[in-house]
Amino acid sequence: MKTRLNMYKGSCLCGAITFEIEGSLEAPDACHCTQCRKWTGHFLASTEVPRSALKVHCPERVSWFYSSDKVRRGFCSTCGTSLFFEPIDKEKHDWIGVSMGVFDTPTDTQLALHIFVGEKGDYYEITDELPQNEY
Repeated sequence: MKTRLNMYKGSCLCGAITFEIEGSLEAPDACHCTQCRKWTGHFLASTEVPRSALKVHCPERVSWFYSSDKVRRGFCSTCGTSLFFEPIDKEKHDWIGVSMGVFDTPTDTQLALHIFVGEKGDYYEITDELPQNEY
């Protein structure tokens, strides 16, 4: 008997880019670093999935911004939706981060922790009881 894997679907704001993830999703984290805040307009909640689990439709519409020598950030070239976050060194890291806000189907997961809280904006407080990592 073949085991059925979970299938998650998502898209950008304008619908030019859609994607599917087969498998399970790791509990997401919320990154409050300056780069994520500037990229999204707030903080970034994302989950990591194996690259092989992600199928992007219209990948030519994904534009990549190399925000450092270690990571790049993928967004829709039409509407600007923040979609993906991935390490450049694919030999060491076989995952890609997917923004939680772009899922169209339920994710069956909950936020697990906050990271880079030392860089969070001064206009909000983190009031849940999840673990907080300074960096």
